[in-house]
Amino acid sequence: MEAINPRGSGVKRKRGSGEQWRAAMFLTPSWLLLLLFFFVPALLTFYLAFTNMSLTGAAAAQTEFIGFKNFTNMFQDATFRTSVFNTILFLLFSAVIGQQVMGFLIAFLMNGRNRTFRSVIGSIVIAGWVAPEVVCAFVWFAFLNDSGTANAMIESIGLKPITWLYTFPMVSVIFANIWHGTAFSMLVFQAALGDVPREVEEAAMIDGASAWQRLIRITIPMIIGSVVTNMVLVTLQTLGSFTLIYALTGGGPGNATETLPIYMYHQAFVNYQLGYGTAISLMLLLIGIIASLLYMKLLKVKL
Repeated sequence: MEAINPRGSGVKRKRGSGEQWRAAMFLTPSWLLLLLFFFVPALLTFYLAFTNMSLTGAAAAQTEFIGFKNFTNMFQDATFRTSVFNTILFLLFSAVIGQQVMGFLIAFLMNGRNRTFRSVIGSIVIAGWVAPEVVCAFVWFAFLNDSGTANAMIESIGLKPITWLYTFPMVSVIFANIWHGTAFSMLVFQAALGDVPREVEEAAMIDGASAWQRLIRITIPMIIGSVVTNMVLVTLQTLGSFTLIYALTGGGPGNATETLPIYMYHQAFVNYQLGYGTAISLMLLLIGIIASLLYMKLLKVKL
């Protein structure tokens, strides 16, 4: 028996090594695709942010490495500072507060209801999410323009119509984004609330805890992981929001709704400064990373 065991263990080691090689062979196409379509573009983007690459002029013929000049010009640009402020404002009220609160509220009110009620309400909310952003923009343009539904409702009660997209442009795009993205948060919180044990809530109810106390001290702490995950996802999605704002206001009037993606587009594809536009994209990425780490720090969630 003692002579057989080493041979058996040797056979097992060879078999494990062969399985590893076969697994590596199957994973090779995936790694090549990641290398080709993710790592190489990421490194190229990082490099181009430090160049004067352009589609016109001398820089188009010969791209040069210019160091941190793009970033220096960026922070000296008043329009960039305005776009950062607009981005944070849009992110805070349309994603962190708007979509999170509305998504949780809808999911909480639907929790424990009958299937028909949940199906009807869920379908209505999801309809805005599955529609393309450009379609959502035209829906809200039809609702908010001078002769749209909103002004028709206002005039019906004897008030003067409002030029929403000119007087309250940021408010308009914030509400449009909330309407478009709330369904995602609703689905996340529905799944999280479904995993909260009913026995815990019933025990708290027997002990005399009010509905508000059960929500704050039991429900939310038990789904805090889903809250942070959803905040990170909607933050990254909202930071990259372009079509909805561009189709609805074009970043205007003036630069009232010009967020960083709109500003990046104008610099890269309108002014043809690709290097400068790429540098803006890195700042957008940095804001997303900082926001995600801040969420986890404030809500005390570990990676």
